[in-house]
Amino acid sequence: MNRDERPTSETLRRNRPHSLFDRLAGNVTHAVGTSAAFATAFGAIVVWGATGPLFGFSDGWQLVINTSTTIVTFLMVFVIQHAQNKDSVALHLKLNELLAAHRHASNRLIAIEDLDETELATLRRFYCRLAELAAESHGVEKTHSLDEALEAHEEKQAGRDRSL
Repeated sequence: MNRDERPTSETLRRNRPHSLFDRLAGNVTHAVGTSAAFATAFGAIVVWGATGPLFGFSDGWQLVINTSTTIVTFLMVFVIQHAQNKDSVALHLKLNELLAAHRHASNRLIAIEDLDETELATLRRFYCRLAELAAESHGVEKTHSLDEALEAHEEKQAGRDRSL
């Protein structure tokens, strides 16, 4: 692939097989998100509850459900977090592509997720200030990008200063 070619999701999938954990996590995440999985879990709870009288609602009977749910929850945390991380990266890449492709968008926002909390707070204050400026200038929908908003505001300020 030369430097001008961009990889497509299809070529990325073909060129590198997913890891065993990636495939397993994807399959598990998909499976547990179905109504059949919910029905199975609900059925297991009903069966467990119905067997209570049979076991005299003993400590061992309670331990079975407590241990089972703890183990399943513990494992699911990792599977769900893996899926969430993967989705988050994919979403950020898609947003970066939209920013990079739009002529009026500010490229400074590409990969913004890599900033630390202080930098994000500073940027948020800046955008809040821009929103205030836009509201003063007849609405937020009038600006297209960070740079355009600043330029428009500075031009307006310069025009007002000259008219005084």
